[in-house]
Amino acid sequence: MPESLIRRLVARLRAPVEPADRERAALHVLDWAGAAIAGRVSPAGRALAATARGIGQGAATGVGMPGLSPAAAAFLNGGLGNVLEMDDIHRSAILHPGPVVIPAALAAAEAARASPARLLDAVVRGYEAMIRIGAAVGPGHYALWHNTATCGPFGAAAAAGDLSGLDDEAMIWALGNAGTQASGPWRCRHEPVMTKQLHTARAAQSGLIAAALAAQGFTGPEWMLEGAQGFFAAMAPDADPRAVMAEPASPWRIWDTSFKPWPACRHAHAAIDAALVLHRRGIAPDAVAAILVETYPDAIAFCDRAEPGSEAEAKFSLQHCVAHALMRGAPGLGDFGPEAIAASAGLRRRTRLAVAEPYASAYPHHYGAAVTLRLNDGARLRAEIPDALGDPANPVAQAQLVAKARALIAAAGHPAPDRVIDAARALAGGGPLADLTRALGAAPHGPSAPQ
Repeated sequence: MPESLIRRLVARLRAPVEPADRERAALHVLDWAGAAIAGRVSPAGRALAATARGIGQGAATGVGMPGLSPAAAAFLNGGLGNVLEMDDIHRSAILHPGPVVIPAALAAAEAARASPARLLDAVVRGYEAMIRIGAAVGPGHYALWHNTATCGPFGAAAAAGDLSGLDDEAMIWALGNAGTQASGPWRCRHEPVMTKQLHTARAAQSGLIAAALAAQGFTGPEWMLEGAQGFFAAMAPDADPRAVMAEPASPWRIWDTSFKPWPACRHAHAAIDAALVLHRRGIAPDAVAAILVETYPDAIAFCDRAEPGSEAEAKFSLQHCVAHALMRGAPGLGDFGPEAIAASAGLRRRTRLAVAEPYASAYPHHYGAAVTLRLNDGARLRAEIPDALGDPANPVAQAQLVAKARALIAAAGHPAPDRVIDAARALAGGGPLADLTRALGAAPHGPSAPQ
């Protein structure tokens, strides 16, 4: 009888993690921390924090809220990292590993009093499990299900299980029971709700609980992925099970994971980048007669919003993102509210979207777009971006990642942004995990910070 995919995946997760891999993982921890701290002072963040307080108390650290149980900390921290759409993303798996894997790993690491090296090793392995399964679910799954929510419990369970010292059989149980908790349909895209943050919160918490149960001998289905009535059969009509064990170009999939420079849906980033090229040409908005955005189908399916009615919808509006970038340059946290939406109206309504090659065929391995301006005098200007900034083929500088984190943390009114940054970056060199958790636990003190 052949080995199950989960058993083979567990064997892959036992590969050694090298120092360079830990350095990469520490960057993702920093990237998550900035986004999570900024998300903490949002309405969704306040609601998550109030709910986490009731889940349980203990020795784990929530952002701005020490003294939580591991399950409560994973829930709170898991919900925060995606609030501002600044979380990392894996292109071909089309999911965000950071806001799920890192909170589960942090909670498990505090419970195990683990070393920083063990934390980072677990992050690498959690990304690996989540991304490999995400790469296998297929477009039919993504059409209806949020891959981060459905594949997230696998990554969280792998990370927490690694820190808990699960043997192979127990890790198989943890992953099997992670799969039985997979959930998260895309209905939240169509209404102005906070559900997307519940997706990441529950994915992190579910994986942590699956690992904790396995440590107590609670069994789970080994054939959860490809077996009859399993995950693929129930939720992925065109799954490619072979992708779970496909050999990547890099030693660990965390190296293929992209960082997001702009606070918008990742599907809008290539178009933003192209618009920024044209912005640098100094074209006056009044000189633009029409705008054409050419990109891949999912970018339009997720981000065709000519009249966004909220900040969340503006972040998922190619029309707003491109118009703003053409007028004002690189978008920041404050560029998606009512004033910004009103300011973009003129250019937004002159913008047309179209599926085009080579972007459609290159997706999801490349997130590309082109923006063409037709000016009032008949001239045409075009900019093309084959890979969005932050992707492995178009990497963002480490200094820009640090600056991004500092801006996010400062925007939340955190008392000491550099303490968070220094503690996260020091992990790869053996810096104490307690330095990071103390910095994360410090409450933001900005005007919108929770009391």
